[in-house]
Amino acid sequence: MVKLKEDYPLYLNNKAEQPNTDLAVTDKFTGSVAYRTALATPEIIDQAIAGAVDAAEPMAEMANYERQAVLEHCVARFRERFDELAWSLCIEAGKPITDAEGEVTRLIDTFKIASEEAVRNYGEIQPLDISPRAKGMYGMWKRVPVGPCSFISPFNFPLNLAAHKIAPAIAIGCPFVMKPASLTPLGAIIMGEVLAETNLPNGAFSILPASREGADLFTTDERLKLLSFTGSPGVGWDLKARSGKKKVVLELGGNAAAVVDDDADLEHAVERIIFGGYYQSGQSCIHVQRVIAHENIYEELRDKLSARVAGLVHGDPKNRETFVGPMISEREAKRLKGWVDEAGQAGAKILAGGGCTGSMMEATLIEDCSRDSQLYREEAFGPAVILSKFSDWGDALSEVNDSKFGLQAGIFTRDIHKVMKAWDKLDVGGIVVNDVPSYRVDNMPYGGVKDSGIGREGIRFAIEDMSEIRNLVIRREN
Repeated sequence: MVKLKEDYPLYLNNKAEQPNTDLAVTDKFTGSVAYRTALATPEIIDQAIAGAVDAAEPMAEMANYERQAVLEHCVARFRERFDELAWSLCIEAGKPITDAEGEVTRLIDTFKIASEEAVRNYGEIQPLDISPRAKGMYGMWKRVPVGPCSFISPFNFPLNLAAHKIAPAIAIGCPFVMKPASLTPLGAIIMGEVLAETNLPNGAFSILPASREGADLFTTDERLKLLSFTGSPGVGWDLKARSGKKKVVLELGGNAAAVVDDDADLEHAVERIIFGGYYQSGQSCIHVQRVIAHENIYEELRDKLSARVAGLVHGDPKNRETFVGPMISEREAKRLKGWVDEAGQAGAKILAGGGCTGSMMEATLIEDCSRDSQLYREEAFGPAVILSKFSDWGDALSEVNDSKFGLQAGIFTRDIHKVMKAWDKLDVGGIVVNDVPSYRVDNMPYGGVKDSGIGREGIRFAIEDMSEIRNLVIRREN
């Protein structure tokens, strides 16, 4: 157990500042105030953006090995502060401690990958003599940082999703201002504390908890050259509409499906679906929301899943036995409970769970859910999974695509031809074979289509978004 401080600062232009303690952050299990942090005003945000503008040139001029050293320092310090970071997640996000430790591990992985990519900023030599008029012409290009960036991160992965913005920005040389989620700002603040120990140029970073109403400059200010937002689709598309000329990367919601064919390893599929459907109370945009099972194995899969879901341990996320902790708020738990009840009234059968007390929503498994219900059409973002059956592989793929979202999908099959057909037909950003769509490795290109967003994360791919190609053409003298 790690004791948190009572008050935490914000970070303005690399320095800790404590202008107030206006943001109260609660322990999501008990509901009591866990700590307070400074809340940035529009004036502070404006100063941070001005600092990032001033830092753009010195950041771009840092040698690759110097940026790598900053990232390596972060890796070392995150390892030293592992328990503190995990405990902060457990408290402020209500994340079961084992899940919290997993996220800290991914934070470290993400910065480690970025440290490697910092010295791999490759360009290309391009032949230009494609016709007689270009004889003697040579071309080459390199990537240069896009400039000051704006980052807005969500509550569900306060460390790792912030890391997927901060680490590539440092690797390529972009100064940034970050708004962490007001419900879970501590992870980003600790990252700011670690970055303040380095020799980054003044203004290279600011970590600014802020109210949604007071944070408009993160989106609208024309001095910022890129906005990277992770969060709900409604908010994300609205920010894009107001972002002006800047680049925009959006990582938004999902309604992820897992297809289980009749040749799948059923025990393995059950184990992974339990994880993908209910880890951190289903509060992940790639949590398993729909399971589409072949009719030949449907009843066996349903019975196995029902028994496992009914046996999951709910409760205090600080206990290592807990698998399902609280949702982020009582309001969100009641919203999902309402969707489950609505589905039941329309004819769905609740196989396990369905209850709700305060912010604790029971792990819930449902079959015969109407495709018109909110639980089927929208993003559940909680511990609820829907079961349905199929007889034809093509029909199963069509059912996966029957969604306004398209983030990731999982398929359990041993048939490589079915795998290739899924790769061709599924309208999603990524497909995971013989595992759940909830699986992500932090160097892979990750992102979605349709209402799930635009752009890709994963360090190398984020660097591409955070940079511009600068071309050079040379006429060789005779």
